Amino acid sequence: METTIEVRDLHKRFGSVRALDGMEFTVRPGQVTGFVGPNGAGKSTTMRVILGLDRPHRGSALVGGRRYQELRSPFTHIGALLDAAAVQPARTARHHLLWLAHSQGLRAGRATEVLRQVGLADVANRKAGGFSLGMRQRLGIGAALLADPPAIMLDEPFNGLDPEGFRWMRGFLASLAGEGRAVLVSSHLMGELQDTADHVIVVGRGRVVADMSVRELLESVSRGQVTLRTSERTRAMTVLARSGATVSSTGPDTVTVAGLAAENVVSLLAGHGVPFAEVAAHRASLEEAYMELTREAVQYRGTLPEEGAR
Repeated sequence: METTIEVRDLHKRFGSVRALDGMEFTVRPGQVTGFVGPNGAGKSTTMRVILGLDRPHRGSALVGGRRYQELRSPFTHIGALLDAAAVQPARTARHHLLWLAHSQGLRAGRATEVLRQVGLADVANRKAGGFSLGMRQRLGIGAALLADPPAIMLDEPFNGLDPEGFRWMRGFLASLAGEGRAVLVSSHLMGELQDTADHVIVVGRGRVVADMSVRELLESVSRGQVTLRTSERTRAMTVLARSGATVSSTGPDTVTVAGLAAENVVSLLAGHGVPFAEVAAHRASLEEAYMELTREAVQYRGTLPEEGAR
C-alpha cells in the first residue's frame, strides 16, 4: 500500500516565537523529497510534529492518512532519524538494533540484515560510543529501516559522511524511493540534494516558500539568464549594465546576465570590442535557487568583518 506524509496547515508557537505558520505539503511515494530552509524555518519542528513529539496548536500531520499517535506499530509505517547521537554509547551496533527490534516485536534477524544494508556489518560488534558521526548516521538509518516501513524521514543524513559516504547515501536514498517509499530528507547541503532529490520543499519562517520538482525549480530560477565567460570581466559587466542588464560576477572570468537575450549580449560585447569565450543559457544550481527563495526568510543573518579589521 502506498503511503504519503501529509502536513496540513500546521501552526505552532513556542512562547512568543511562531515556529510554524501554516506549514503545508505532501511527501509522495516513489521519490526523494528534499526539505530545506534557513535555521529557524520550522523544519525540525515539522518533523517532530509528524512523529508526535510536538503537538501543533492547529493543523495536522498524517502518515498514511492517520496521525502518528493513531498508528498501530508505528515503526512499520514510518522510520525516522532525527538525531544520530541518540544511541547508548556502551551498546554495540548489533545490540542497539536488537534492543529496538525486540521493543517493536520484530524478529532478531532483521538487525543483521539492516547492518549489512547500511554498510556496518564489519563493525557490528563495536560499541557505538566509538563510532564517527558518519557511522552513527548509518546506524540511525539502519534503525529507521528495521520494520521495513513505506515512509522514511531523515534529518541531515549527509552530516559527517566522507566522500564515499556521500556517494553511498545518494544511491541509497534513490534505491529507497525506487522501492516505492515516500522519502523526506532535510539537508543544508544543496549540492547533495541537487544530485539526489526528485522534489524539493523550500520553507521559511514557518511556511512553504516553494513546493515543486527540482527540475521545475531550477528552470524557474534560470529562465532568461545568460552565463558569460570573458577575460575582461569588469569591462563586460560595465557594458552590459549600461545597456540595462542585471549582472553579477560568479567567478574570476564568469558573469551571470539577466534582462538581455544571449544574441544581444554577443552583439553588445562585439560592438565594444570586449573579448569573450562563451555565452550560454544559464543553468542555476539548487543553492542559487534556495538563496533566491529564502532571501527574505533568513532569521539569523551573520555579517562579514570589515576589511582590515582584526
